[in-house]
Amino acid sequence: MKLLRYGAKGSEKPGLLDEDGTVRDLSGHVTDLAGDGVSIEALERIRAIDPATLPAVAEPGRIGACLASVPNFFCIGLNYAKHAAETGAEPPKEPILFNKTTSCLCGPDDDVIVPHGSEKTDWEVELGVVIGRPAFHVSEEEALDHVAGYCVVNDVSERAWQIERGGQWTKGKSAPTFGPVGPWLVTADEVPDPQALALSLKLNGETVQDSDTSDMIFTVRQIVSYMSRFMELRPGDVIATGTPSGVGMGMRPQRFLRPGDTMELTVQGLGTQRQRAVAAD
Repeated sequence: MKLLRYGAKGSEKPGLLDEDGTVRDLSGHVTDLAGDGVSIEALERIRAIDPATLPAVAEPGRIGACLASVPNFFCIGLNYAKHAAETGAEPPKEPILFNKTTSCLCGPDDDVIVPHGSEKTDWEVELGVVIGRPAFHVSEEEALDHVAGYCVVNDVSERAWQIERGGQWTKGKSAPTFGPVGPWLVTADEVPDPQALALSLKLNGETVQDSDTSDMIFTVRQIVSYMSRFMELRPGDVIATGTPSGVGMGMRPQRFLRPGDTMELTVQGLGTQRQRAVAAD
């Protein structure tokens, strides 16, 4: 299934994309898509609904984040071998974990706001993993049984705040609109191998990131199992699993987002995001 949320910001409705590409209104069956609403059990209840019985939405308009809210927005740093190389970093021996604040969540096609004082706002196309079942001390063999589905994430980052201002990476990752998610939550049954997905990002029409998830240092199985040793993952949690090479920080000379720039991000089978960078008011 491909699930989505459509409508004006703050007034989104849950929907389902049918096989013909028509948006179907799910609001008569579910309140929204978040938390326990995207648990594996909740998704099975949605799966039992015949899409043809759902109202068709002729003009869905804006597509919102595929999740209304997230309990936690986790990220994995330096998880692609070529990306680690372009930053001059040694490949990590264990997954690097950090958070984006949940307030950065936004729609896949919403404008990305370059914050006041930012000089190094950067792009990062990533495979997002949505947890569907509590996971605590799960093995790698069991890990994917706890995944509800997958989505496209742009882990927008302010590199000066992330790297040059001390402390943890979170403050460079969390400004409003720094977390575009969607357009769809694609259920795990439609992604038989999360390590075989092409992903790319175009900046102003030029492809700058072009890779696939086989370049990940730590696989989705390894990430979920590893994280569950230290914390309980909950339904609706999102894990952005790292970005491939081609970010602005890795370019020579470096290149960062400026108002008017456009981004187009695609992950195979998970849809496309399109964003415009705008100046903060």
